[in-house]
Amino acid sequence: MKIALDPTPFHRTHSLLEFPRLVKDLGYDYFQMTPHPDFIPFFNHPKADDDLVADLGKACKDAGVEIASILPVLRWSSPDPDAREAAVRNWKRAIQIAVDLGVQQMNTEFSGRPELAEESERAFYRSMEELLPIIEREGIHVAIDPHPDDFVENGLEAWRVIRGANSKNLGFVYVSCHSFHMQEKPLDIMRTVGDRIRVAHVADTMDHHRSNGLRYITNPPGSPARVHQHLKVGDGDVDWDEFFGGLAEVGFLDSPDTVLVSSVFGENENADEVSRYQLRTMQERVSAARKG
Repeated sequence: MKIALDPTPFHRTHSLLEFPRLVKDLGYDYFQMTPHPDFIPFFNHPKADDDLVADLGKACKDAGVEIASILPVLRWSSPDPDAREAAVRNWKRAIQIAVDLGVQQMNTEFSGRPELAEESERAFYRSMEELLPIIEREGIHVAIDPHPDDFVENGLEAWRVIRGANSKNLGFVYVSCHSFHMQEKPLDIMRTVGDRIRVAHVADTMDHHRSNGLRYITNPPGSPARVHQHLKVGDGDVDWDEFFGGLAEVGFLDSPDTVLVSSVFGENENADEVSRYQLRTMQERVSAARKG
């Protein structure tokens, strides 16, 4: 298992090519590349050319760190044909970037719409028909997160959609701070998905179901807005014994192919301190979970 840092909190304070040294200085040997305007931005075509990709690879080598995973967020499940077709083109370039960097793990979201769930699922499988042959040929593994406000938010239903694509090159991202939107108990999801959980994000969040659903009040009442946070471990309601214990039970913590990511976005002003805290806490939790 690789313990990685998501450098999103540093996007405004450091350039893309500074990330590898920053990650190393914070104590990590791996990091996850999330959407960045100079790399693969949200929903649009990748902006890194071959020279920038080579420069990023060199910066990683010089710093002694590796990119454990690349996370594009592209509308490959959009019911809009033009958006879906563009997303497929963008995915092809993103896959090539991963190959050029020697990164075998990618993770993403379904990126459809909950109010058009049936249409989004059809679009997802249509994209899979085009992309899976490339993903499989290149030896890439793509793990997918049922993100709040997507066409599938339920954990087990998301696994059914992934399983339906019928490829061992697709798997599941378990994001701890999405636990209260996935509905089923974390252990039920983990035990069902098993070793197809390839990436897990570590961040805390409040349980919005508590206090009779009034922990967060949105106006007007009945708003479809989804609420969650990416807080440091201990600042929310996630059951960390269950989370790490479940990952240990399904073999995630002892696999050479899995990625455990610190994914805290709520304290940019303390990002250095929080990143170091997250690393210590994950290492301690992993060690304790392995011992049972």
